[in-house]
Amino acid sequence: MTKATITFDRLLDSQCLTSTDPADIFTDWHGDKENWLFVAPHDDDIVCGAGLTFLTALALGVKTNVVITSDGQMGYCRKEHIRQIADIRHDEAQRSFAMMGLPLDNITFLNFPDCNFSSYLGRRFIDDDTNTNTSTNVEPFAIANAVGLQNSYTWVLRRIRPTRVFLPSITDIHPDHQAVTKEFTISIFHASGGIWPELGEKIETIPHLYEYATYSDFISPPTIRIRTPQELLEKKLEGIRAYKSQEQIELLVDIQRKIGAKEFIREKRFEVFQPSKCDELFEAKSLVIPR
Repeated sequence: MTKATITFDRLLDSQCLTSTDPADIFTDWHGDKENWLFVAPHDDDIVCGAGLTFLTALALGVKTNVVITSDGQMGYCRKEHIRQIADIRHDEAQRSFAMMGLPLDNITFLNFPDCNFSSYLGRRFIDDDTNTNTSTNVEPFAIANAVGLQNSYTWVLRRIRPTRVFLPSITDIHPDHQAVTKEFTISIFHASGGIWPELGEKIETIPHLYEYATYSDFISPPTIRIRTPQELLEKKLEGIRAYKSQEQIELLVDIQRKIGAKEFIREKRFEVFQPSKCDELFEAKSLVIPR
């Protein structure tokens, strides 16, 4: 597959810029140093919400990594799977990403308890550091004698050092999705500074951020559309079908097939508060009441 077979559209005010060169569409393109990180609350969220974007990265030869936050233990559809579903979904995720062409070494499973991210917001120390991510047990692995979403995400950012990160839409109705986007975003602030040096060397460049939609619409219209050949759509659908334990999966396949070989993402800004902007706003509209 060549770059010319994939088309990118970007909304710019009242215009739409179309190109087959990603450098024309993605801000601050790094060429062969591009490094994309896809972050998922659950194992099937990336292929469902950003599967074509993910496959486009692989087609372009972009270095690509995946982080799966949850162990999926609440995703069972049959009673007999209650104690097995985490292992089942772990295997399904590996199969799905392998089918789409991602090396398994590029997948990081964090194993936070599904539907219970609120208990792991932030970072806290634990009594021992023997817990690792070598299995799919229900406890998230510890890094530097600490656990928490911000602990893991800061470590991930410093280890992978991505140029672009793809996250769930902040407006998603699923609390796990909201937690991932919020915790990852503040972790960028942590990773770029000197805090928690035991989690690795600080990142020198803030990655560009993009949101993908799964359950809910974007907070504002998407800014980028990616149109691919039909073969990539078929590969995405195969990747979705790999999650056989999720018995509603064929409904998702039907929805994806109806929209066709296209996908939408929304670029979002990572900005530190600048009081000068607020001051300029007030100064521009200043009206002094005479006395």
